[in-house]
Amino acid sequence: MMNEKALKHPMTKDIKDLPDNLNGDWRNKLMRWETLLMVFVAIAFFTNTQISPYFLDPWSLSDATFNFTEKAIIALPMALLIIARDIDLSVASTIALASVAMGFANTMGVGPIELALIGMAVGTVAGFINGWIITRFDIPAIVVTIGTMSLYRGIAYIVLGDDVYRSYPSDFAFFGQGYVWGVLSFEFLLFLCLAIVFGILLHKTTFGRRVYAIGNNPTAALFSGINVKRHRLFLFTLVGLFAGIAAVLLTSRIGSTRPSIAMGWELEVITMVVLGGVNILGGAGSIVGVFIAVFLMGLVTFGMGLMNVPGIVMSIFTGCLLILVIGTPIIWRRFLNARKMRSNSGE
Repeated sequence: MMNEKALKHPMTKDIKDLPDNLNGDWRNKLMRWETLLMVFVAIAFFTNTQISPYFLDPWSLSDATFNFTEKAIIALPMALLIIARDIDLSVASTIALASVAMGFANTMGVGPIELALIGMAVGTVAGFINGWIITRFDIPAIVVTIGTMSLYRGIAYIVLGDDVYRSYPSDFAFFGQGYVWGVLSFEFLLFLCLAIVFGILLHKTTFGRRVYAIGNNPTAALFSGINVKRHRLFLFTLVGLFAGIAAVLLTSRIGSTRPSIAMGWELEVITMVVLGGVNILGGAGSIVGVFIAVFLMGLVTFGMGLMNVPGIVMSIFTGCLLILVIGTPIIWRRFLNARKMRSNSGE
């Protein structure tokens, strides 16, 4: 059970305290949550083995990773963005826009490598537009990205309408369907490598310390010499880039493009991040927690698929889970504060 110190709002920390907190104290605060997540992963894994006798087959486990890999890849930069006290709700629409751009380029005879570069470029531009509007005009990120969520998806519908882009080059399928060794897919290997990179970036570099500083107190970070707007712009652009990468993987895996592609993914990505222990209000979180949460979400959704649970029920579950992981620490902190006040008044 989390104690009062572990649930203390990150905004109450002063920026001068960040080095000590980041070097050691964050591990103590998050380890309990990460351990709890590992317990739930073990439960979900065991439950799936009881649901289907084929679950432990290596190819079944490999297939399970396709349920979450693309979303998990977006969750990595999204974790940094939320730690910095921002959010991007347009990632799913960015995927649709990038996929439509690739589909249109494919009709012009563009090769597989060029298609992948186009998808990543469109995602990067979309993320940059989000960040530029937010930092240039000081508009809340949630407002801007809700707007671009409709804008990017709307553009995809205008370009494609009810049509579908198909007939991608056979070599293009490797990105989303290829295997690099045995049952190890290219998608999953890419996610594992990126998770290591982001873990080092957030927890072992000056940039990561600045992300925490911005999330804890943007004003204090600014006066300490951190270019807050530049870092925020970079993070939004990074999220857009990774949405573009996810678009390449997803389009390659399903072999077609529709304007409704990746509909609702923004909710699942944010749920992965918050479930991993990242404070939705910024200033706290770890890549390790997000990494574990990704597997937990993947196992749960795969188990629901084994039970033939409809997609709409999975969406309801995801929404409830998001409310639960956000609301529980807040309610628990209020309970501890109320108990402390009663204790102090009784002295």
